[in-house]
Amino acid sequence: MKHRDVNIDQLNRRQKEAVSHFEGPILVLAGAGSGKTRVLTTRIANLISQRGIPPQSILAVTFTNKAAGEMRDRVHRLLGEAPIGMWLGTFHGLGARFLRQHSPLLGWTPRFSIFNSQDSARLVKSTAKSIGLDTARWSPKIIAHKLSDLKNNLVSPQQYLEENGDGLDIFKRKISEIYPRYQTALKDQNAFDFDDLLVKPVEILRSNDGLLRAYQNKFKFLLVDEFQDTNNAQIQFLRLLSHGHENLMVVGDDDQSIYGWRGADVRNILEFEQNFGEAKLVRLEQNYRSSGAILAAANAVIQENTKRRGKTLYTDKPQGELITLIAVTSEKEEAEWIADQIDNVLMTEKSVTASEIAILYRTNAQSRVIGDIFSKKGLPYQIIGGTKFYERREIQDVLAYLRLISNPVDKAAFERVVNYPRKGIGKSTLERLRMWSLESNTSYLESAIRAEEIPGISPRGAASLLQFANLIQKYSSIAYNTHVGELLGLLVEESGIFRELASEGSEGEDRANNVTELIAKAHDFRRDLVPELDVKIDDGFSELDLFLQEIALVMDIDNHDTSLEKITLMTLHSAKGLEFPYVFISGLEDGLFPLHRAYDSLDELEEERRLFYVGITRAKVSLFLTRAKRRWRAGEVVHAAQSTFLRAIPDSLLKRENHLVGRSEGNRTEVFGGKSGDLPGRNIIGDSDTNESYDFTEDQEFNQDLPRLVKGEMVSHDQFGSGVISSVSGFGRDLKIEIDFESVGVKRLLARYARLKKDY
Repeated sequence: MKHRDVNIDQLNRRQKEAVSHFEGPILVLAGAGSGKTRVLTTRIANLISQRGIPPQSILAVTFTNKAAGEMRDRVHRLLGEAPIGMWLGTFHGLGARFLRQHSPLLGWTPRFSIFNSQDSARLVKSTAKSIGLDTARWSPKIIAHKLSDLKNNLVSPQQYLEENGDGLDIFKRKISEIYPRYQTALKDQNAFDFDDLLVKPVEILRSNDGLLRAYQNKFKFLLVDEFQDTNNAQIQFLRLLSHGHENLMVVGDDDQSIYGWRGADVRNILEFEQNFGEAKLVRLEQNYRSSGAILAAANAVIQENTKRRGKTLYTDKPQGELITLIAVTSEKEEAEWIADQIDNVLMTEKSVTASEIAILYRTNAQSRVIGDIFSKKGLPYQIIGGTKFYERREIQDVLAYLRLISNPVDKAAFERVVNYPRKGIGKSTLERLRMWSLESNTSYLESAIRAEEIPGISPRGAASLLQFANLIQKYSSIAYNTHVGELLGLLVEESGIFRELASEGSEGEDRANNVTELIAKAHDFRRDLVPELDVKIDDGFSELDLFLQEIALVMDIDNHDTSLEKITLMTLHSAKGLEFPYVFISGLEDGLFPLHRAYDSLDELEEERRLFYVGITRAKVSLFLTRAKRRWRAGEVVHAAQSTFLRAIPDSLLKRENHLVGRSEGNRTEVFGGKSGDLPGRNIIGDSDTNESYDFTEDQEFNQDLPRLVKGEMVSHDQFGSGVISSVSGFGRDLKIEIDFESVGVKRLLARYARLKKDY
């Protein structure tokens, strides 16, 4: 069937230039709101329709399932039919698809489990304990972060052990012990963690020349969205696949690189030519989203960064409304002011709906006060980034059942639900089963079937284990030929999960409703609705396997429902890729945004500034910037100056408002409203950039973002070197920490003067 011709006449000159490019590498620097998705999808359609490239020769990668679905729909509309055979999805999704076919080359079976962050953290903790490590002293969270960093930089367990196993750094020595054991534990359970989905395909391709050549010949054209967010493993994956033809288009914006904390490296876009050879460069600078004033503010902010390739966005839209900058006394007044503004907008602008309004903030903790005020005022809202649906206890319980049915050697899933609902299987019974399983080299499920043979397990315990194992085996036997929705509905009833939840009262009723929602999602699932998986059930995978894979790869932002008539509350990180007519950015105070620690590094400060730029460019019509002179944080009132980022925005673009309690005389404030909660005895510091005066703490070095110190974390001190936090006491200005340093032993320090850094 001939595909519909693709019309590119509606594109602007730069967009046409990018779409029309045929062979060789090309970097498209796409500014916010410049139509990058349109360019990517039109190029795919153009390659198929005008250049005759088969869809199965194209690999397209983006960073969220939501974006992948949108891209596929757009290509479908452009061509008039689906691009059957094209690989399009997220890096993690495509990695999982690759491993479904080739994981046996590494010793895994294709029906593997994908461990979420909670599973991985538990496995890190148990692995650390297995080498005698005190997990109260050595934080599993820090260890997990380090393992993730090593994986994404393609450092193998063996390599790290050889380089650090005999070193002087005790933290690195411990990691060198844990890393190989952790990876072996994953393999024993036929499981991959999230990082493995990126790393293992690279490992397979590097060690199998024939397979690598086959994929290089298969994918003649590669397209990558959000290229600024790639890490080292992803770059190496792209280099391997594109080698020989170099037909690689990457689209990204160095000014929107905001994920350095999870391994993304902005240098990948800044140094694209060094990695992929001489490349065509196209800048998309015309913005179709925001008003002139919003765009001018964004340009002014981002131009203060030094590590960027450089571009200036422009728009044909009118300047529009000035940006409102509001200063209030407290976070409660900030939330009330935001609520009042939204009330006013919804009352006066009849065509505006709640779903067109977003509140963005730097930290999730800021959502609490805003949510409380919205609830009191009856404003409908949804929080993106709270307790995620798939991370709820009851959902994880049900999914653990499904994981075990799909992958019978999944120990984490077995341990989670073997006694859920309660069956009288105690800790001692499970410990004996674990030991017997280890000694007999059998899976937990196989051991449960033979529980009568295990010394020390009572007849009742053995009967309960056998009953559980028979249930799992029963559903494993029908999973291949049963629709996942039907399978899940039967399982929940027979396992007694609904009965268990009913015994928990009103909270249990809510949990049962969530399980019902999961069953509904399973009934809606069809493998033809997630073609990016494109794995045939005939290849040995049940619908259950693919359902679990899709759920494992769901990102928080994929659950953002724009059809709900609700105001959206989310962090600035979650907002990337979205747009709203009305945007509020709250908490623009030094120490909160940018975070205090950002001042320790130019790279971190510039990433925080890019995050502010991302927030500004989410707004289409109206932008409101808010800050509070004082805010509760870590159990005390903290006072702060306005964010340093605000100084870059020209006064001509701003409409300033003050809603501060109290009156000023010259450069002093007599009293901050005279309320009982105010704190007397403070120094009064003038805010020189606004000619305002405000109350500030005596110790200006102490502000809102002293590092969050947790017992067991590794930290470093300028004088004493590396150590482990052994205790934390007090709070705020009086926060004290006791640290066991490798070089000098135990020291007790006052946090605000210690200048500690997290030691990863």
